[in-house]
Amino acid sequence: MTLLHTTCCTGFVAIGCLLLVAGVAAAGGSQGYYLGDTIPLSGYSYGSQTVYLFLTGPNLPANGVALDNINARADEGHFTQVSVDSNDHWVYKWGTNAVGGKLDAGTYTVWVANGPNDRSHLSEADYSTISVSLGIPSIAVLTPSVPGTIVFNATPVEASVVINGAYKGSTPLVLEGVEPGTYTVTLSHFGYRKFSTPVKVESAKLTEVAATLVPETGTIAVNTSPAGARILIDGGAVGIAPVTLTNIAVGNHTLTIEKEGYIPIEQPIRVIVDQITAMDVILVPVSAFPTIPLRAAGLVPATVLGCCATLLLVVVYRTRSR
Repeated sequence: MTLLHTTCCTGFVAIGCLLLVAGVAAAGGSQGYYLGDTIPLSGYSYGSQTVYLFLTGPNLPANGVALDNINARADEGHFTQVSVDSNDHWVYKWGTNAVGGKLDAGTYTVWVANGPNDRSHLSEADYSTISVSLGIPSIAVLTPSVPGTIVFNATPVEASVVINGAYKGSTPLVLEGVEPGTYTVTLSHFGYRKFSTPVKVESAKLTEVAATLVPETGTIAVNTSPAGARILIDGGAVGIAPVTLTNIAVGNHTLTIEKEGYIPIEQPIRVIVDQITAMDVILVPVSAFPTIPLRAAGLVPATVLGCCATLLLVVVYRTRSR
């Protein structure tokens, strides 16, 4: 009885190990290499001074060829013979670039037998196998990166530019020497909503970022008693009370309330982003105060009326989130 134990090793680590007990073969694991690599094969053979190696795989004869010459057929008596040392150990370094021909990429089987038996005569020998995958070497071409340029424009102008959390200036802005990559860009301006976007900078290329910022807005709700008063904001007519006015720019405005037969009111009002400013107004009839001198424009500030009308004019503000 002859016992064969074969391995395919990298460095000092045994991989793809196989153990054979007379007449029973165990297939080894597949190990990946590239065409042109030198692959160390080793194993043990108990009771035999020589092991016979042959190869099968893509476009090779079915009964195998010698590992060192793929033109030498095993069924014609050609093998790669390896001596077994006094410790029953054998080693062979298979140079896949020196095989007497060209191997194709694919999975190969190295057959190890204790006698000169090709694949069709393995029933007469003890043998074991090692599976080896050979791939095509890949070449990585490293192209040196060249910085790119980003041009920023925004409406309104003088929007702040922040890249990856770092302030870079205000629009219009040209940034040169930017390393290729993807950056998070944020444009912001007082009274406008922030605009954020990922920006990819490519080597030696110009990248343009243009944005129209959306104004921050709030809402004004006006209710008058009696109803039906004409409402103006900053001199422009916007509706008849009761009315809810949306998308009003954040900040200070002048609200004007007019109704025939009643004293007109001009009132400052502040709009807060994403909030509703509600205003309830009790209008004062002109007939109630015939001696009050009105301004040339016909408008009286609510503060003046509040003093002279002895609280007959009531303006109530309420602010709440939309």
